[in-house]
Amino acid sequence: MESLHKYLFISLLIFALGINQRSVEANFAKGMYIFWGRQHSSIQGNGDDLQLVLDNTSGSGVQSKRAFLFGSIEMLIKLVPGNSAGTVTAYYLSSTGSMHDEIDFEFLGNVSGQPYTIHTNIYTQGKGSKEQQFKLWFDPTADFHNYTIHWNPNAIVWYIDSVPIRVFRNYENQGIAYPNKQGMRIYSTLWNADNWATRGGLVKINWASAPFIARFRNFRARACKWTGATSISQCALNTPANWWTSPFYSKLSYPKYGQMKWVRDNYMIYDYCKDTKRFNGQMPPECFKQQF
Repeated sequence: MESLHKYLFISLLIFALGINQRSVEANFAKGMYIFWGRQHSSIQGNGDDLQLVLDNTSGSGVQSKRAFLFGSIEMLIKLVPGNSAGTVTAYYLSSTGSMHDEIDFEFLGNVSGQPYTIHTNIYTQGKGSKEQQFKLWFDPTADFHNYTIHWNPNAIVWYIDSVPIRVFRNYENQGIAYPNKQGMRIYSTLWNADNWATRGGLVKINWASAPFIARFRNFRARACKWTGATSISQCALNTPANWWTSPFYSKLSYPKYGQMKWVRDNYMIYDYCKDTKRFNGQMPPECFKQQF
């Protein structure tokens, strides 16, 4: 019995060490820093609150102190209220370099009374052009809402308030690039994009409405720490410490699929996989694969 207790203790210790080495949970103060527009940004409270500001002198942004490979990244966001036309609030993961990977949430502002556009995209090895866009079924400026990117070796899922809106599955074994070999940092920015953000750039920022303020809360990165090339295999191992590799997260449940179908049927406004004119009929290969 004593040897059994000793075995169980050692097993739990190894499991705990595995979690400590590979998985991180952090708030803004512990996990991120201001890299742009320091005079406009502030991390507040106990480090759980962030405010980004845009005016006619500068935007602002934060990024995570470390990079990650797989896991779940989430934060609560309350978008710029009122006339936000021409502004973009961005929340995304990205590596660096010309062959970078990237997973995007971007919130395109609009004139007062008109809905935001949610712009999602993914870059693999420097190539994007995988946009899907949505309107929202609520006012994202009235309160905070949860936006989560769940990323594992099988798929990437974009969630809003736990409702999935998009899935991009891993078909690397069929020649379709997938982001699984580069650690990515987490970024949030607020910036001037009035050359394209609202009605294709037709509506410009009204600086009389400045300053524009986006608010963030409860940043969490329950994800695998990137420590270099060894993380490519370590973060993908199917172990209890790597909870994101569990079969539970390999595909959407039937209820979650139903939620996503409802969003896509009622609120999706653009899908690159249906834009045949853009690609001259040569559609990206993933458009012919099952994503859900």
